[in-house]
Amino acid sequence: MPMTRRQFLKRTGLATAGTVVAPSLFRNPLLQQALAATDNYLVVFYLDGGNDGLNTITPYDNGGGFLRDHYMAARSAGVGGIRLESNQLLVPENPAPPMLDPNTGAQLGFHPGLQGIKNLYDLGKVAVVQGCGYPEPNLSHDQAATKWETGDPLGVLDGTGWLGRFLANDYSGDQIPAVNIRNNVAGEFAQSTTGVLALSRVTDFSFPHGFGLAQGERDRFAAAFAALHDEAALSPVLARAYTGSTGGRIQQATVAYPLLQNEYVSARPAFNQAYTDLNSNPARSLREIAKVIHGTANDLHPGVVTARFFQARHGGFDTHSSQLGAVVNNGQGALFQEVAEAIELFYADLADMQAGLENKVAILVWSEFSRRIRQNDSGTDHGTQGPLLLIGGRVNGGVYGNHPDIDPAPGVLDDDGNTRYSQDPGNGFRSTDMRDVYGSVMKHWLGIADPGLLLPVDTPAPGEESLYWTQPDFDLPLFGP
Repeated sequence: MPMTRRQFLKRTGLATAGTVVAPSLFRNPLLQQALAATDNYLVVFYLDGGNDGLNTITPYDNGGGFLRDHYMAARSAGVGGIRLESNQLLVPENPAPPMLDPNTGAQLGFHPGLQGIKNLYDLGKVAVVQGCGYPEPNLSHDQAATKWETGDPLGVLDGTGWLGRFLANDYSGDQIPAVNIRNNVAGEFAQSTTGVLALSRVTDFSFPHGFGLAQGERDRFAAAFAALHDEAALSPVLARAYTGSTGGRIQQATVAYPLLQNEYVSARPAFNQAYTDLNSNPARSLREIAKVIHGTANDLHPGVVTARFFQARHGGFDTHSSQLGAVVNNGQGALFQEVAEAIELFYADLADMQAGLENKVAILVWSEFSRRIRQNDSGTDHGTQGPLLLIGGRVNGGVYGNHPDIDPAPGVLDDDGNTRYSQDPGNGFRSTDMRDVYGSVMKHWLGIADPGLLLPVDTPAPGEESLYWTQPDFDLPLFGP
């Protein structure tokens, strides 16, 4: 993918007022090679409903603290219980990275429904980022999701998505860098500069003109729309020019994207069948993404199928009741099994699709909040901080960030019984702000020199710095070379 002047300035930290770069500099082959790492892919996978993080990555023992004791006090066994016993947890095997809480040294384990992700962890391909949250947490599904999608929990920006701001800085209106496997544009990609597709299946993606007409009439409709787009793209009115350039490219995509179906199925029949055999929504969504990546990686439709950013979701994680524990064919376990099997298959598909392709794809798994520490009758209410997963061939596997403090002692949890966000450097349970993860992805995966331009820090009142995000860490070692 060619690098624009704007991309060059941003990636090299030269995007400052008055900076001038001679055109001949871009023709330097050594410089072009040094800055050519722009062909990575990012898949954002949303666990919709508020996934229970405490039963996702669970203390196996106490280590040097009391995490396991506190967990057992909060979660009951027996009928209606959701406690995971230590012998039910999936603990990584050698030579996997150690799965220890950095703060207490406690051994951690995966929920038994996450066998597929645990398998990838054993290969060193999964980073578990604990205690992810933000200041002033919100327990509303919609509002919490918006905070995660925008990367702007205090609402100081313009409502664009954290990846949308990246797309707007890196791409233009005649490009389609992102695809959502859903019927609307995901909040992560919200912006008004580039094209973003929302589709359920590539084979059904079509332009709404000429339905019911003969082919000749439909062709005339298509030509008329194309002419209108071309004319609008030249308009001095920015909104009209955006509509023209983006609309024209999307119209071309309605021709190319349906072709990806047969191109993928013909080239990859065994993997196509493997997704079918899983028979789950995550498998169907990730197969659609695989079809687009297959088209992009092989340049099957130059200039049209070029997407490298994707979003998919799996619902059902609002587990107020019937959450259950280790049983994988019910509740949270069944949801986990569907997600983990689909991601493991998707990773294998990429590795087989093209040599080294799995090293160019990262999958970020998030949920709008975790769940309450103490269970209710048979489930969990809305909570705050939880784990985020990052999966890929060049991901540095292991555990990052501290497990939240789940001590039931008075004053440790908040008034709702949820863990507290804190940036206190003297606190062993210091939280991982989601923006540190986003910024590390931007800097070390997408090549942005200064993610702080897209993720501004909080400005708390004096004395409240520990309650807010004021010291970014965009160098979380989540990726290898």
